[in-house]
Amino acid sequence: MAAVATGGRLVGDLARGAGRLVAVPLGAIAQWRGGKPMHPRGVVFDAVLERRGSTPVWGVPWLDAQSSDQAVVRLSRGAGLPAPLPDLLGLAVRLPGPAPVDLLLSTTGRGRLTRLVPVPRRDTAAVYSSIMGYRSDAGTLRLAALPEADGVSSDPEELAGDVSRHSLRFTLAAARGTGPWQPFGRLVLVEPVAGLDPDVMFDAVQNPPPGLAPDGPMARFRAPAYARARAARTGTTRAR
Repeated sequence: MAAVATGGRLVGDLARGAGRLVAVPLGAIAQWRGGKPMHPRGVVFDAVLERRGSTPVWGVPWLDAQSSDQAVVRLSRGAGLPAPLPDLLGLAVRLPGPAPVDLLLSTTGRGRLTRLVPVPRRDTAAVYSSIMGYRSDAGTLRLAALPEADGVSSDPEELAGDVSRHSLRFTLAAARGTGPWQPFGRLVLVEPVAGLDPDVMFDAVQNPPPGLAPDGPMARFRAPAYARARAARTGTTRAR
């Protein structure tokens, strides 16, 4: 047990160190790009996040609840490469309020192990995973958005037009460890907001869903990287 604990601390320390190392160039890129070190090209949508309750019940109220909430969603290209080149696509979700909830998902595989691996895509209607684990009463969980369509451009202008004509839907799901995805809700993108890509900021480490605590190497990596990006972007504690 002591060896396992020591190994866990070592992995955590390495992740934090890597995050601090990456934070320096991220801060420089943020200044160069006017505030967005990654995912510089995207489009923001008004959306609805419907939670219908999960089966089986997780014992995590936010996942098990039934609710329909207005949301803000940003779909983006990670490196800002021009379409139709593949890029690491991002899906960021915010539930506004006094205690906002932010989810940051990236294109990955759908399988038990490939859900942990970032995968460049061309099609916005792809599988997105949190990659980062969340500590909860149900164990370590990950979240995903599973597409209900395909053939949707990831170019921001084309994507905005596609969603204006036909709303885009994702099934929201959770999984324990490498277990199967279990649906708990749906995310419906309704229409792009004015200005196509206004400066909306998300922070999955500071604003997790209630009952879910960011945990593991990815959370420890993100924390210092986000902090530097926030400082470079606004001079205050904010993030993409």
